Amino acid sequence: MGISLLTLAYLIGSVTFILGLKMLSHPDSARKGNLIAAAGMIIAILGTIFLYENEGKKLGNYIWIFGGLLIGTIIGTLSAKKVKMTAMPEMVSLFNGMGGACAALISMVEFNHLQHQQFMVSGAPVGGGTLLAIVLGLIIGTISFAGSMVAWGKLNGRIKDFSFPGQHLINIGLLLLILCMAGYLVWQGGEVSSFYFYLIFILSAVYGIFFVLPIGGADMPVVISLLNSFTGVAAATGGFLYDNPVMLTGGILVGAAGTLLTILMCKAMNRSLQNVLIGSFGGNKAAASGGAMASGGTYKEITLSDAAMVMSYANKVIIVPGYGLAVAQAQHTCHELEKLLENKGVQVQYAIHPVAGRMPGHMNVLLAEADVSYDKLHEMETANEEFKTTDVVLVLGANDVVNPAAKSDPSSPIYGMPILEVEDAKAVIVNKRSMKPGYAGIENQLFYQPKTSMLFGDAKKALQDLIAEIKNI
Repeated sequence: MGISLLTLAYLIGSVTFILGLKMLSHPDSARKGNLIAAAGMIIAILGTIFLYENEGKKLGNYIWIFGGLLIGTIIGTLSAKKVKMTAMPEMVSLFNGMGGACAALISMVEFNHLQHQQFMVSGAPVGGGTLLAIVLGLIIGTISFAGSMVAWGKLNGRIKDFSFPGQHLINIGLLLLILCMAGYLVWQGGEVSSFYFYLIFILSAVYGIFFVLPIGGADMPVVISLLNSFTGVAAATGGFLYDNPVMLTGGILVGAAGTLLTILMCKAMNRSLQNVLIGSFGGNKAAASGGAMASGGTYKEITLSDAAMVMSYANKVIIVPGYGLAVAQAQHTCHELEKLLENKGVQVQYAIHPVAGRMPGHMNVLLAEADVSYDKLHEMETANEEFKTTDVVLVLGANDVVNPAAKSDPSSPIYGMPILEVEDAKAVIVNKRSMKPGYAGIENQLFYQPKTSMLFGDAKKALQDLIAEIKNI
């Protein structure tokens, strides 16, 4: 009876994961999908704790199990409630790293169990499939953990981009060494010193650090997505080890979804994954030199009253949100501006670039928090057609994703990346704190074009003042 109930619990968990992932594909159902998947996870966890049996024995150790669950729940809840929208990518990297660490720890525990069973109990060789799952979980989980910690540090500014001559060759050599050692360990059936196993762990951690260190700037969304897929695959190896269908299903779903998202991000940037991992896109700041000279002139500013006048009498306005909007926590004020303009008969829409912000979907989540209608959010291809009939484009903290250098300057590190072609509109107003380059570290030619006007200041304060001016018209 216990086995059938446990199987049912795992089946429910697996189905809710699939259903929840499906619902996450649309903002209107995303919140409900998240809750459904979480409910399935709770059922699977409780089923494992109370229904799982091994040789007629239940898990036991309930104080340790529920103590860990309680501590994790408190830390996770408080972290999620306190995190700012600008720090959301950092939290994603941190939590993703914890998943990788968990998979690596599972591999360590199971390797020690197998060694004990092999050398001190039965003397039988370990099955190649079991040992392969353990070693893969160790390697992939450790790389995911170490890489995610570096990504977390880079996103919050604690770690800077770092590379040295020949680093990519060293990375490749290190990875080949890890794989050779892993192959030898599996081939020997575990009949080697645990020294090799833990050496693989240390080298995997070093590789994870070196793997992410040289990657920076605009490639961070791709790195986060890729490391997320690594964690999913590592979790799936744990599902193989424990013959746990819900763990296997969840890991495969995360791994597949992360891989697909990585491919989509690369497509949005018109770059291959090899380019992202080897090219260190965004780490090169050399293009930032030259300033206004490189961009062909000087910029012009616009007053709040003039900006209010232009937007109030426009037929169509498109807002392009970027990381600066998230930094200022101005999404609610932006939605207020949208409603104010619509009350004056202005059609207001939003243009979302796939890699705007610091992680995939960052701007979508930001605007959803402010209850902006999903129907008003246009993806890049649709938005680029809309710009041609737009009177005013208001760029709020976006930079690299609207930089014409991606189309016109072959020497630019972002050359070839599809952008939001805001320069096709009749007028462009760009809100920024300063003329400082964006995350890719290069000058933006858009700021120096004749139809572009700069509105300097914090996005939230600028929008509040703009709203006040529009109300006086």
